Amino acid sequence: MDPQTFMDVATVVTKLKMYPYFDVAHFILCCIAVRDDIVPQAQAAGAQVVTFQRKHPLSSWLSSMLVCFAGSFIANFLLGEPVITPFKDQRALATASIIWYVVNYSPFDMVYKLCKLLPFKLLLCMLKEVQRAHKVYHGVIHTAKIYPNGYAIIVLIGMIKGNGSGLMRNFERLVRGIWVPGSNEILQPTFVTKACLVASIIFLSERLNFIAVPHPLIYFGVVIFFVYFKLSSILLGIVDPFVPLENLFCAIFMGGMWDAMRRAVKAEPVKEEDKDGMLRNDVIKSKEEKKKD
Repeated sequence: MDPQTFMDVATVVTKLKMYPYFDVAHFILCCIAVRDDIVPQAQAAGAQVVTFQRKHPLSSWLSSMLVCFAGSFIANFLLGEPVITPFKDQRALATASIIWYVVNYSPFDMVYKLCKLLPFKLLLCMLKEVQRAHKVYHGVIHTAKIYPNGYAIIVLIGMIKGNGSGLMRNFERLVRGIWVPGSNEILQPTFVTKACLVASIIFLSERLNFIAVPHPLIYFGVVIFFVYFKLSSILLGIVDPFVPLENLFCAIFMGGMWDAMRRAVKAEPVKEEDKDGMLRNDVIKSKEEKKKD
């Protein structure tokens, strides 16, 4: 592609409006994620999945709204801003509520089944990843205005803005009557959280002039990064490409190498009785094989 054309495309992507298409895709996937998370709960109780939405519509709606606006809720709480501010946007709240309704209560469950089809799922995920990059960037910019020299805070809020739904999971499950403290993003960070952390660092580095590249190219590169790995996880089953780097880092800097050396040094020699037993077993096996022949 011609460099100027590529630059024009990157500029257009940078100026994209998130409402309605990208926000709608985000709301759909969030409501589907909450509904899918109800499946284990219903199976454990021996009930049908649709029973929960019928019996507890308020809980289902509130948990879906918490996931849809999770990044703003958590970021506002940490920055000392009103937590309920996301509900001030009546248009976004009404859109998310309508989507929650059609995902859970459409006739013959058509909307849910349609969104689960692979072509529609790919389209929704691509739109959501574009919005994720937008959220990370604006989280970094907003926090940098409040704490210009608080680099750790800037990176943290950018990451939370990008994957607030993952960090909100335990609380929104609690709204639905589930408490699973052993499963959260701090204990087991997902690839999305790690990718948002990397994107926050990139945007912060750009703001500090450590990266001498035009902003549209950096922003477009982050969008491509998000979209590419999301499609790879769906189509190719690539769950977390950071795992090899993490394993190498832990082996070198987190004591993994020394633990392996200590286990090798402290390995107990095989006892004489165990050696005799192993020899006897080998003899018995050889005799049985000869009998079979």
